[in-house]
Amino acid sequence: MYHRGSSFGRPKLRSRVGTECTPSERDFRARARAEINPVTDAFRRRYFPAATAADWNDYRWQLRHRLTSMRDLSRVLVLSTAERAALADPQRAFAVGLTPYYASLIDTTDATTALRKTVLPQAAEFRRGAGERDDPLAEDTHSPVPGIVHRYPDRVLFLVTDYCPVYCRYCTRSRLVGGNAGFGMNRAQWLQAIAYIERTPVIRDVLISGGDPLVYTDDMLDWLLSRLRPIPHVEIIRIGTKIPVALPQRITPGLAAMLRRHHPLHISLHVNHPAEITAEASSACRRLADAGIPLWSQTVLLRGVNDDIEIIRALMHALLTIRVRPYYLLQCDPITGSQHFRTPVAKGIEIIRGLRGHTSGYAVPQFIVDLPEGGGKVSLVPDYCTGRSGDDLVFRNYEGVDGYRYPDPGGADPGLM
Repeated sequence: MYHRGSSFGRPKLRSRVGTECTPSERDFRARARAEINPVTDAFRRRYFPAATAADWNDYRWQLRHRLTSMRDLSRVLVLSTAERAALADPQRAFAVGLTPYYASLIDTTDATTALRKTVLPQAAEFRRGAGERDDPLAEDTHSPVPGIVHRYPDRVLFLVTDYCPVYCRYCTRSRLVGGNAGFGMNRAQWLQAIAYIERTPVIRDVLISGGDPLVYTDDMLDWLLSRLRPIPHVEIIRIGTKIPVALPQRITPGLAAMLRRHHPLHISLHVNHPAEITAEASSACRRLADAGIPLWSQTVLLRGVNDDIEIIRALMHALLTIRVRPYYLLQCDPITGSQHFRTPVAKGIEIIRGLRGHTSGYAVPQFIVDLPEGGGKVSLVPDYCTGRSGDDLVFRNYEGVDGYRYPDPGGADPGLM
């Protein structure tokens, strides 16, 4: 399994994804314990009987055994007729891939279950709905150099890879990831992107994403972070990843110790459903949090997956217990073939209304719509202000009770602000 064009870093680094061992990682593997939740362990014993617990807990083993074809998937899942047709359809341009660990979280027989719908193709993804585009956020038009998206004044998105352990069917960057467009960053392009950040002093915040940047080895990530951290105007670095829930075995003590050296560093965790919060995911997040890394969640609102107040509440509560702060509930972007996943915007507002006041504020994310054509993110909230009466604003509370007044002499109507 090769990562195209990734022959950079110190000379000992090679171009394979997930194949190198640093001394700390070798030590961790030697001391590997059978930390596998019971459901996943039963899956391992049934479908991967030759894999020891140490094998299973080695993220390199997981990457080498990703399920990427109908043959792979049919060995562990009872594929429906529709799933088989979608997998075989010549129109399917977006790669399929999931780790054995993530496959263990999926219902093996029911094609209608939440996680399964997010990673296996459906016929609906081959149809372009109204307003859908391959690049709905116009990232490509805001890319001054390969791998950099500079849409906001003081921050940039740094796309470092096209590779993910799990390919989500609603991915905003399906045009790029999974080998879909030959996008692959090499050392020269990384250096070009870093040079752009160095010569652009308004940039104070760098979000490293892809693909999933944590597929790289510790040494390669250290190489990258060591070149970003000394840039005087870069105040914070963020990493966007799904690995703590899709490949938690990757979050080794060695990785956490390396990341700790590059503070202030934040991690944005892509997680959509309570089923992703397992003992392994909890351990991965605990290891990162213990390294002093603030963890924030980003959840995409998906029809038939998590568009339900009870599911979102359970997810937000579970995240807080593993020291992840709920941050964004994102309206699904209008990428080509996503209509079957997108909910009405009103559904997101309804969910926020069902959380606000009914649970702790820490458990209430921002509901975000990322505007097409590069308009940027906007936050939508339920409208609690019902009008003005003289010098007072009049509100409805979280229980729907009207008539609460707040003194605001000389203020404007919030609806006109």
